Amino acid sequence: MKILKFGGTSVGSAERLRALAELIEDGDAKIVVLSAMSGTTNALVEITEALYAQDAVKAKGLTEALERKYRDVAAQLYGTEKALAKGLELIEAVFERLRSFALGKFGPDGERDILSQGELLSTAMFHYYLEEINVDSVLLPALDFMRLDAKDEPDMGFIETHAVDELAKYPGKRLFITQGYICRNASGEVDNLKRGGSDYTATILGAAIRAEEIQIWTDIDGMHNNDPRVVENTRPIAELSFDEAAELAYFGAKILHPTCIFPAQTRNIPVRLLNTLQPEARGTLITERSAGDDIKAVAAKDGITAIKIKSGRMLLAYGFLRAVFEIFERYKTPIDMIATSEVAVSLTIDNTRNLDAIVAELKGFCRVEVDKGLSIVCVVGSFTAEKEGYALKIFEALKNIPIRMISYGGSENNVSVLVETKLKRDALLALNKGLFLAGTSGALG
Repeated sequence: MKILKFGGTSVGSAERLRALAELIEDGDAKIVVLSAMSGTTNALVEITEALYAQDAVKAKGLTEALERKYRDVAAQLYGTEKALAKGLELIEAVFERLRSFALGKFGPDGERDILSQGELLSTAMFHYYLEEINVDSVLLPALDFMRLDAKDEPDMGFIETHAVDELAKYPGKRLFITQGYICRNASGEVDNLKRGGSDYTATILGAAIRAEEIQIWTDIDGMHNNDPRVVENTRPIAELSFDEAAELAYFGAKILHPTCIFPAQTRNIPVRLLNTLQPEARGTLITERSAGDDIKAVAAKDGITAIKIKSGRMLLAYGFLRAVFEIFERYKTPIDMIATSEVAVSLTIDNTRNLDAIVAELKGFCRVEVDKGLSIVCVVGSFTAEKEGYALKIFEALKNIPIRMISYGGSENNVSVLVETKLKRDALLALNKGLFLAGTSGALG
């Protein structure tokens, strides 16, 4: 069985829903994971913000506007009175529920409930459409098997047992529709996966049922070898390893959240990135193996803050780095890059929520400099210790770009440099010219 996940643009209109039905109707056994229709989650967030602010008038207006959108989609999607009536009945029930939250005290439980409605709507409306066109499918409620543990991480034991049990209730069925993003928490309350959303659902579910393949369908034909928003004529990468894909996802490739790679990697299940607007395109295949020992792609991550820590006591002093890292751990602030010398350590973070408190504690035993407005530019590929020449290619391409920091060695798949954000575009263009246009990368294959 395969897992096919479709994002918000793939279910964003009646036209796209009809195209989706054609795309999945090939007879293969599959579970289709759907996001909310594009724009829905943002609209639901606005509604929750209005409810927190006790602005019932604004909440009502936002709710009515979103309801009109869904009624319009239903009117365009369904071709029979019976199917339309069923769709409108669903929409009425969901939006009556949304309106009810304005009648009492509003809190986090209500917020999570509201945010779940987008996926519940898109999956039910699509299922009703499949019924109308006589495509046999089962609507599989994600809330019956997707669950978080007490640490807000996926409870894989629970998910595996209950997903398999749910599928077993429908012997002979080959097409299942379920919701992405939503789940229950350890207390059984409606919740969501937050990081990675529906992509995360797809890879978790794929790992749980030992799927043959996980397909992530978006409006882009796979991961590209550079940022297409900055560089013209970028090309999709045919094949990546799990580690390479995770590095690219973490450092700026928006097509996939880095968290989503891990569940598939643990069970060695191939992940394929495909384009609903160009279903014939090859896309990107992510597997355990790296295809070729070469440079694959470049990505960049903005919003980086560098912290330089200097101390005369660092020289030959064991325990210094532990004291530094304990501060970041205490404030739950991940570190992206790190470089050390005998008397200093430089590191970068992208979460500055607790920056002032972190700096205050560091100043208790060392000198601290903070630099903002930076970007990490990473070059991803297979850089084994024995391979020669890749460093020359990278730094020759960047010879005219001032570099603030360099990181390599923590991974054989990533060479990262820190630059001022105002120079990011120049760095991406320079790397594209030096690494790819010169014909040196397997990413062009």
